[in-house]
Amino acid sequence: MTSDRLDQPRALRRTLRPHYDPEAFGRLSEQIARFLGTARFIVYMTVFVSLWVIWNVAAPPSLTFDPYPFIFLTLMLSLQASYAAPLILLAQNRQDDRDRVQYEQDRESAERNQAEIEYLTREIAGLRIALNEVATRDYLRAELNRLLEELKEGAQDRR
Repeated sequence: MTSDRLDQPRALRRTLRPHYDPEAFGRLSEQIARFLGTARFIVYMTVFVSLWVIWNVAAPPSLTFDPYPFIFLTLMLSLQASYAAPLILLAQNRQDDRDRVQYEQDRESAERNQAEIEYLTREIAGLRIALNEVATRDYLRAELNRLLEELKEGAQDRR
């Protein structure tokens, strides 16, 4: 058997698998799930089931195709439900993935914003400290007036 030899490549096994685009299938499942969650779908299904039952109860026996226990209708609804549930779950999983990415981006943005706020807070505190050390116009005016008063008093004392 050549497949057990290490000096020769393995023979490729070709299996017939259908190829599909997962992204396109995911978008389709989201569209279907979105439609299944609408009042329009409920109205359509109600009308469909009502017409089915009315047709199979009121029509002449030669035209009915699903007599009273409506087994075929039950089969159709079960088939619809068996496809709807996985499509809805697929759509929810895709939404969860998008939410997870959005949450991560929001968290990173919040961390950046927090760092910027802390930086600006430190800058404001530094400016407040620097402003306390700077002589303001009112302080200078008061000091000059005090010195002027001292000079006037000194001049009066010399006389």
